[in-house]
Amino acid sequence: MYGKKASELVKECVSGEPGQLTTFNNDLFAQVIEECNGHLLHLQPLMRKIQEHENKLKDKRRSEDEMTISEDERRKSEAEKTVIQTAMKSDQFGALIHHLSLVRNKRCLMAYVYNRAEVIKSLGWVVDRVLPEEIEEKLSSSEKEYFKNHAATLQSYTSELDLDLTVDMIPPKDPYIKVRVLDDIGEIVLSDQVANLARHAMLFLRRTDAEQYISQGLMEELTG
Repeated sequence: MYGKKASELVKECVSGEPGQLTTFNNDLFAQVIEECNGHLLHLQPLMRKIQEHENKLKDKRRSEDEMTISEDERRKSEAEKTVIQTAMKSDQFGALIHHLSLVRNKRCLMAYVYNRAEVIKSLGWVVDRVLPEEIEEKLSSSEKEYFKNHAATLQSYTSELDLDLTVDMIPPKDPYIKVRVLDDIGEIVLSDQVANLARHAMLFLRRTDAEQYISQGLMEELTG
């Protein structure tokens, strides 16, 4: 059935949790592309045949206008034109089916890519320029490149403003937060101190310093 694979691709995209990514379905995506190519291969010869039918009809009408023919010849010519018109309609319907199927598949492919791109773009606001491994392994090579370029653009713009736009869309009540270190990070230089971020350590850090580690799953914020 035409369009079934493309429909499955869209259903897969919207069936997950909002803002979450499933692994890019390379196999199904390639199958939809292959189906599109098949539609195109069928469509091109049908369009040529339709043009041939139209040319034949024009030639017959021109011949009837230019020549004096008997009633029997006219009936024979009308019958031939009817056969040509019937064949042309059949080819037109076939071409329409392949054209609409091709357009529908294209829209499904674009919806799949666009919705994933929107999620990937939003990640640039919540993670650093390096994606967590569990997210990166779900992306296609093109999506990885897209995130890399988007993150670089965001970083460049942030540097020009000298303001971290990815932190605290709503101003926090306190610039410091309490965090627990989930994995050994080691000794690092923060904006106001040098800290040894050992596993299970609990510290008060500036939100701007802790945000990148929280987004990478290396820390968690303690509330209450």
